[in-house]
Amino acid sequence: MNCKKAKEIDLVSYLKNNGFFPKKTNINEVWFCSPFRSENSPSFKVDTAKNIWYDFGEGFGGTIIDFIMKYHNCSLKDSLNLLSNNTFSFHQHKNLKEAEGKPKYSIKKVGELTNSFLIEYLKSRKINIEYAKRFLFQVHYSFDSEKEYYGIGFMNDFGGLEIRNKFFKGCLGKKSITTINNNSDVISLFESWSDFLSYLTLKKIIPNENFIILNSTSLIQKVPNLIKDYSKTKCFFDNDEAGNKAIKHLQEKVSKELIDCRIHYKNHNDLNDYLINYKKEIN
Repeated sequence: MNCKKAKEIDLVSYLKNNGFFPKKTNINEVWFCSPFRSENSPSFKVDTAKNIWYDFGEGFGGTIIDFIMKYHNCSLKDSLNLLSNNTFSFHQHKNLKEAEGKPKYSIKKVGELTNSFLIEYLKSRKINIEYAKRFLFQVHYSFDSEKEYYGIGFMNDFGGLEIRNKFFKGCLGKKSITTINNNSDVISLFESWSDFLSYLTLKKIIPNENFIILNSTSLIQKVPNLIKDYSKTKCFFDNDEAGNKAIKHLQEKVSKELIDCRIHYKNHNDLNDYLINYKKEIN
């Protein structure tokens, strides 16, 4: 990989999928607690328009290459090798207005999940709120300058936001899968963020696995090349025709064995449905 290609890798996606989670998000800024020290208030800013970072505590910033060199204390050559070998490399997405033309919607604010109605919705689905706040956002948006709405947002690899509330279920921005890298040789696949978070809730920990959330089974064709080198692939799809087709597609495209985990919730629609009923049984 050369410097030009390395600088095209989306810095926010790289940080998020290597274990650093955003604390605050604005239109062109994403804030993290500094990867270089322990802190409670985020002081590490990523300018998403320019795809560069600045650490206010260190008084230093730069491109993704500068970040890798500082974080790993390595040379330019070694930093490019690290980026080349990273399991998931995400290229910077264009601004929504540039990519899609003038959007029919407007994202007003993206921040921490705090709204009581949204949290109650997650609780009704028995999802652990601590895990939810690590992976979900609160998104305020409007359509054609009409009234402002808010909903639960889950970010995909192109920066698009999967939105869920009682008014709307869809994606603002470009549709894509979401990948989360924990540097594991085991990977688990899910159709939706609710199933992914249900899995963490049932486990009561974030296991040492990598994750792919499809956000739509129509995106299953993106997956075979991403999972072909893993020692173990676990599939947590829905118990329906779309889930059957997704499993079949992977079996046809990937030579290694796939573990169809639906056997553990075969009498339920999906993993979240299983979680809801499991919680009812033990309460």
